[in-house]
Amino acid sequence: MDEVDRELMRAEQDAQQPISPTGTERAPRRASNEVERVMTASSISTSSSEGARARRDTGGLSRIPTQRDLERHPTELSRINTARSQHSATVGRGLRSRESRKPLPNFGAGKPFPPVLPNQEDYVVEFDGPDDPYHAQNWSLKKKLLTAAMLGYTTMTSAFASSIFSAATTHVAQEFNVSSEVGILGVSLFVLGFATGPTFWAPLSELKGRRLPIVVAMFGFSVFSVACATAKDLQTLLICRFFAGFFGACPLAVVAAVFSDMFNNATRGIAITIFSMAVFTGPLLAPFVGGYISSSYLGWRWTMYVASIMGWLAFGLDFLFLGETYPPVVLIEKAAELRRRTKNWGIHAKQEEIEIDFKELIQKNFTRPMRLLFGEPIVTLLSVYMAFIYGLLYLFLTAYPFVFQGVHHFNSGESGLAFFGMIIGQLLAGTVVLLTQPAYQRKLAANNGVPIPEWRLPVVIAGGVSFTGGIFWFGWSGYRADVHWIVPAASGIMTGFGLMAIFLQALNYLVDAYLMFAASAIAGNTFLRSLCGATFPLFATYMFNGMGIEWASTLLGCVAAVLVPIPVIFYLYGHKIRAKSKFAPTLPGNTPGAVTTSNSSNNTVVDGDDGVDHAAMSNVPKTNVETEKA
Repeated sequence: MDEVDRELMRAEQDAQQPISPTGTERAPRRASNEVERVMTASSISTSSSEGARARRDTGGLSRIPTQRDLERHPTELSRINTARSQHSATVGRGLRSRESRKPLPNFGAGKPFPPVLPNQEDYVVEFDGPDDPYHAQNWSLKKKLLTAAMLGYTTMTSAFASSIFSAATTHVAQEFNVSSEVGILGVSLFVLGFATGPTFWAPLSELKGRRLPIVVAMFGFSVFSVACATAKDLQTLLICRFFAGFFGACPLAVVAAVFSDMFNNATRGIAITIFSMAVFTGPLLAPFVGGYISSSYLGWRWTMYVASIMGWLAFGLDFLFLGETYPPVVLIEKAAELRRRTKNWGIHAKQEEIEIDFKELIQKNFTRPMRLLFGEPIVTLLSVYMAFIYGLLYLFLTAYPFVFQGVHHFNSGESGLAFFGMIIGQLLAGTVVLLTQPAYQRKLAANNGVPIPEWRLPVVIAGGVSFTGGIFWFGWSGYRADVHWIVPAASGIMTGFGLMAIFLQALNYLVDAYLMFAASAIAGNTFLRSLCGATFPLFATYMFNGMGIEWASTLLGCVAAVLVPIPVIFYLYGHKIRAKSKFAPTLPGNTPGAVTTSNSSNNTVVDGDDGVDHAAMSNVPKTNVETEKA
């Protein structure tokens, strides 16, 4: 790991080990309904030399107590630590760009430089208790649900637009006198935009908050969708499709983070599950809509007009009603109001100390994801598995017409209706994941709120078996006209179940395993799977024409079967692999079978103790005793 990675690891460890007011012993862990008396702690030193000196003096990142101590609820401590952890992981927080060999300019007007602030930490704005109305988790349930529905629609619009064009590819090829493979480029380039977009939108959401990227991206998505609908030549159409995908990638990269901002650990899994169900059903709802539009008097251009209308509606909703949820940027707004009303210009949020460092920007958002993708066995193998599954999702946009139009002689709209089998399968998978949440919460409570990543994998294993069986079912029931069309259509229930189960829980596994490096792990994963999503449709026609429906499906099914053992291996040996990783942190209790116990002497939480909010406690810093036991 480089210096930035080591700094992040130190910051995470520092956030997990709060120093007591005496500075010599750790504060005991308490239940979430108690109030803990602690000192506020200074943030990461903004000077590299000061940071190095502090580490030499204290053995870690410096923490300076303020002049007064506060009564703080563990939820408040959790949010303060979360905000600082987010700040420590933000591009530019190292402030390397402020280092300069140029002489310091004069202050101006003959004035001497003013004295430094007496204690900078006293001027840093933080959240005021667990019920601070500025924090998105304290929004009313109505506001949270409306925001979730609005962002779910925004993301579904982007996913919907990725595949609605698939029904128009033959009409585009005829109008511009090109082959069908060139027409399919309209789908591939849009998905390629999905691959490149997150490298821009994700860091922007960490610097400027969630609202600005989403609003700007939906505006750009809508503009380029209109440009696709009015394109006069093929090159304009394909270029605009790529940029529509680039802007449309923002909701896919940022909206899940908004859900993490709004919902706590107890409800976040449910919220993101429902959100993911909407995301993955989007590409499968579009083909029948696009099919009926393309084959009607409206023509293929109206597939893009529909996407643009949906985009403009999403832009309007986001612009008017979406509030900021990212805690560091929320604190910037709070600090701005306090400065304006108190006239004390020293008041600020930690995020305002950031200057963008281009080298660090490249490192965090391209170099590190690539190192994780090609250097971490967990990320590499899961990304290969998920890339194959994601590629088949878009390959089915070509394969289904071979069966339902070529064999059963459906029109393009009727052929698109066959995707409802996969939609039903995805909804079933989402339901299964939701039904496993109570059992997961019980395991979390029994392990003192510390999640074990491998808990996510049984659903992935079941999904892999289901997906493989669905592919064989589709191929060997779809190549003969004497087999009723409902039989290959019903195979989508198994493939849809497998696709959703694998994706949802595999992403959760990466998040649990890599914690502060989860964004980089998911970025590398997204890059690889989007490349496969863009590539697979291009060879689908040649493969199904050359090998036949049954043998092409057999080949894909065999590859899927070979990949099934990947989650099995991680379920059995994942904790050992993570222990050897440079990026996956080993925390107290996150190894299978290592349940943190407690005793009454140190006031730690007892398993099954009533009144303990284990979801909240999972973010509360661990005590020194627990750290030593680990």
